[in-house]
Amino acid sequence: MSRRNLSPAELFDAACAGDRAALARVLSLLERGDVVAREVGRMAYTRGGHGYTVGITGAPGAGKSTLTSAVIKHLRSMQLEIAVLAIDPSSPFTGGAILGDRVRMQDHATDPGVFIRSMATRGHLGGLSLSTPEAIRMLDAVGREWILVETVGVGQVEVEIAGKADTTVVVLNPGWGDSVQANKAGLMEIADIFVINKADRKGVEETRRDIEQMLELSDLAHDAWRPPIIATIGNTGEGVVTLWDAVLEHRASIEATGELQKRRDFRLREELREIVARRLELRAREICTGEQWETLQDGVLARSIDPWSAADQMLKGVGA
Repeated sequence: MSRRNLSPAELFDAACAGDRAALARVLSLLERGDVVAREVGRMAYTRGGHGYTVGITGAPGAGKSTLTSAVIKHLRSMQLEIAVLAIDPSSPFTGGAILGDRVRMQDHATDPGVFIRSMATRGHLGGLSLSTPEAIRMLDAVGREWILVETVGVGQVEVEIAGKADTTVVVLNPGWGDSVQANKAGLMEIADIFVINKADRKGVEETRRDIEQMLELSDLAHDAWRPPIIATIGNTGEGVVTLWDAVLEHRASIEATGELQKRRDFRLREELREIVARRLELRAREICTGEQWETLQDGVLARSIDPWSAADQMLKGVGA
């Protein structure tokens, strides 16, 4: 039977049993965000809570995909099964992800212990659609112990990824720019670990000192966890073991202090808030149609009624 003819429950069961094609189909359903997606999401939610999510973010050109590939290689050397979500820019024509997972991390695409999925941002302000946390839970539900979420590093996505990951790795390059630009991007606030990638270039120590100085001036200097600064060369894998040891140390730290549970609780509350806001937005689009809407629009354009009064009339009886 074609997987397209399977029910959501059958697809979910097949994915949990190790069917990679079924898992890919389920993730496609989640991206659609319709009633079927909600059914799959409910099933995944009850089976999640075991996987650990690592966000890898930073400016374009920092070598995040190459570094992620090196991390995958390290994890596979320990026989760990992992999943990778590569958050890509949306195609303006189809809404799909422009960059294919096989292009970005082709060395691992055929490894049964690695599942790689590109997801489109779909124009979402921060680059992560509502389907991303659902996809993470689905990958958790099928037993992937480690889930890497790599972003394209555009817009506000660097900040938003921190709300979706347990540990956030910020990737920089030597000569990354001054502290004003870094603070403006919000990188200091979201980083659990700093990586200076392409460390075979000049300027590594200067960049390290720059980050250290900003850490001293920030509130992070007094936190239980101080973000380490690790030099790596993604092409050769140099420094990747040290990076992963830092991830493990951070996990142990936030588990011991209860910070991990606080982070997860926070992002669930924020996800709930975002879902409500999105559904209200869709409801507003439904309301803003019909004869009354056209009449009020004409009144606003003719300046016979102000926009706020027109909105009040449209929302009468809606409870807004």
